[in-house]
Amino acid sequence: MRIVLFGQAAFGEKTLQALVDSGEEVVGTYTPPDVSGKTGPLKTLAGRLMIPVFQPERMRAPTVYDEYIGLKPDLNVMAFVTDIMPESILNHPKFGTIMYHPSLLPRHRGGSAINWAVISGEKKTGVTILWPDKGLDTGPILLQREVDISPDDTVGSLYFNKLFPLGIAAILESVRLIKKGVAPRIPQDESRATYEGLCTEKDGLIDWRQPAEKVYNLIRGTNPQPGATTFIGGQWFQVFDSAFIPGDTGGTAGEIVDITEDGLAVAVAGGAIMIKKVQVKGFPKTGAAEFAAQAGLKKGIRLGS
Repeated sequence: MRIVLFGQAAFGEKTLQALVDSGEEVVGTYTPPDVSGKTGPLKTLAGRLMIPVFQPERMRAPTVYDEYIGLKPDLNVMAFVTDIMPESILNHPKFGTIMYHPSLLPRHRGGSAINWAVISGEKKTGVTILWPDKGLDTGPILLQREVDISPDDTVGSLYFNKLFPLGIAAILESVRLIKKGVAPRIPQDESRATYEGLCTEKDGLIDWRQPAEKVYNLIRGTNPQPGATTFIGGQWFQVFDSAFIPGDTGGTAGEIVDITEDGLAVAVAGGAIMIKKVQVKGFPKTGAAEFAAQAGLKKGIRLGS
């Protein structure tokens, strides 16, 4: 079966390697154009494997389709695609197109599915392999696999430790089902559908008056991107690694109640958030204790004020 792979970053690279290692014939790869002269990992691997690489600015460009059909694909595999794919390409191969999405659709459609699952405080998520259509993550489901969201998972740990390897395995399993002629097409239940836009810096603004769990979930759900944000006076900074400490601190919301080698303990309703790593825009991430010393932060100062 002739496969064309669309993807980018490490996930696209590892998907290509897994397909080749499993004996599949990948006849072409599509990945975004190089940025500032830097070659992406998918392009690098495809070049080493002597697989053609295409890097159009937009998949909807008029010349892309003619170039694509020359590959004579039987199946398209979408592994981390951020461009809009035209229906002419989605529907061209004999076996159609399959796509990886890091949530249990129809929940969390959109480009920040992992962020919103963690921010929402959900205990489970997973991966979906679907047959994409002209909608946004709305096509029929081929298969799904579920994982737990641990209490201390961040977006980074959830993706790289769980959803990344599970997604590659799910793609390989899907290809096997397609080759056997038994791959299902299960319509999504629209009554259960949710959609959220991209999680941006404005979504990460911390309100220390919120319950501890909400604050902690927001920090976890924006780590490492786009980062949770707070401020003291005119100094804005982002909060990354953290821990939740239950119990009454006696402090008011946002008040620094302790400074240790581990970081800053900040009071919230129901406990404290131990901030371990921060970043001021334009500077590298640093330990929160080091930042506190540099910024002159002391117990009793309130963040977010």
